[in-house]
Amino acid sequence: MNRRLLPIGIQTFRKIREGDFYYVDKTGFALRLIAEGTHYFLSRPRRFGKSLFLDTLAELFAGNQALFRGLAAESRWDWSRRYPVIRLSFGGGVVRQPGELDAKIREQLSLNQEVLGIRCEQPTLAGCFAELIRKAHAASGERAVVLVDEYDKPILDNITNPEMARVMRDGLRNLYSVIKDSDAHIRFAFLTGVSKFSKVSLFSGLNNLFDLTVSARYSAICGYTEADLDQVFAPELEGLDRGQIRAWYNGYNWLGEAVYNPFDLLLLFRERQFRPWWFETGTPTFLVDVLTQQGFFTPLLAHLRADEALLSAFDVDRLAPEALLWQTGYLTFTRSRQIGARWEYSLGYPNLEVSAALNDSLAKAFIGEPGRASELASRLYDILVAADFEALRQHVASLFAAIPHHWHDGNDLARFEGFYASVFYSHLAALGLDLVPEDASHHGRLDLRLRFNGQIWLFEFKVVELAPEGAALPQIKARGYADKYRAEGLPIHLIGIEFSRGRRSLVGFEVETLDPGPVAPGSKLTSRAD
Repeated sequence: MNRRLLPIGIQTFRKIREGDFYYVDKTGFALRLIAEGTHYFLSRPRRFGKSLFLDTLAELFAGNQALFRGLAAESRWDWSRRYPVIRLSFGGGVVRQPGELDAKIREQLSLNQEVLGIRCEQPTLAGCFAELIRKAHAASGERAVVLVDEYDKPILDNITNPEMARVMRDGLRNLYSVIKDSDAHIRFAFLTGVSKFSKVSLFSGLNNLFDLTVSARYSAICGYTEADLDQVFAPELEGLDRGQIRAWYNGYNWLGEAVYNPFDLLLLFRERQFRPWWFETGTPTFLVDVLTQQGFFTPLLAHLRADEALLSAFDVDRLAPEALLWQTGYLTFTRSRQIGARWEYSLGYPNLEVSAALNDSLAKAFIGEPGRASELASRLYDILVAADFEALRQHVASLFAAIPHHWHDGNDLARFEGFYASVFYSHLAALGLDLVPEDASHHGRLDLRLRFNGQIWLFEFKVVELAPEGAALPQIKARGYADKYRAEGLPIHLIGIEFSRGRRSLVGFEVETLDPGPVAPGSKLTSRAD
């Protein structure tokens, strides 16, 4: 099969179709949307192909048949009808002031007037928008198509400044309310962005939008499926381990078919290296700040539960970490169930890229010095390879000694085991190893389970007042946390770790190895700080 060009960063349908680029046909989804309704909203993480899909809709309604040769839409669309397309995009630049938002909207309206050959007379922005829709319908004889890309970006640009974010939200709400009021002149409307703001806060005047975000039938509307890899990108797969590709980049799911992040795959095919390509393009500094400042128990990130109301209540005044993590793509649906009148969702990391990279950022935030955090992570890996428990004890002591005192002083979680479990979990998870927090058995929940290098490591944390109590290791044994792993015939390391609330340091470290073979180096270690 012939290799083609990789459309890295290209969001223009025409450019892809007129060039020798790979293209995953999403026109079937477009046809289904148009047949089933008229007003839609879609939330997807950044760099998932939202802008390209919007551009595809624009070309379809504009009747540019030549671009659709060989695609699903070619034989199923009435090319004799051309609709006036009005496009608004807030993706470019950063908007920090109300005047800048007004200027951005005015610029967008002016560009559309120029393209459609229409001149608006109304002085207000909302009035001009409504006039543009009306006149586009009158001039063409066809109702207008309204497409809005990055509808939420002016708000997200100011999310750390709630007062300004509210101003942006209100300005956009005034603009978007025109879409409902102009319903008689609109054939189709589609709004897309990263965040799913609550309908009450942003779309109170636009309650006729159908939200596609968690529709199982449209889970793959953006992103690449397994079939897409086989049918479209087969020439690029040679020399790459398919299981590794799946583990690193697949797993994003909106209650239907799971998809790959397109940006990741395209960079993988070009560079032939497994790296956190998507994560590196936008380290979530604000998200990390929210999680650390709120004392979020980071082991929960691997298996979080949330209801529909919580995930839909995202707003400037209420930044629920669960909703923020899900909407930005750092967590995804792993399953759902209906409990009486409510829906409950299980959330988890979509893949190895996100779990390792997000926890690396969290570990660096906990420690405060990125360079020191990287050094500690590298050292931890070497210690685990050697199964050197004395070195591990020293490493854990160094890890918590590196945490700034203000973390202990200003974080209520620091008084509890959850703080120490969060720091150690994120530090360990940053390595991208087979790690399960809160490992459940019929005896209870173990704090952490690590499977690495042909060995199983079971960690339990305790916080004591001043002196070590020696309770962590006995708890692992008393509750039989190792029982579920004995049949595997692997060395099992039971590791009890105690921290002093008063001293803010490691005071107890006990290890016992259950080994069917020779005793592992450093096993049966007991260490207590005076």
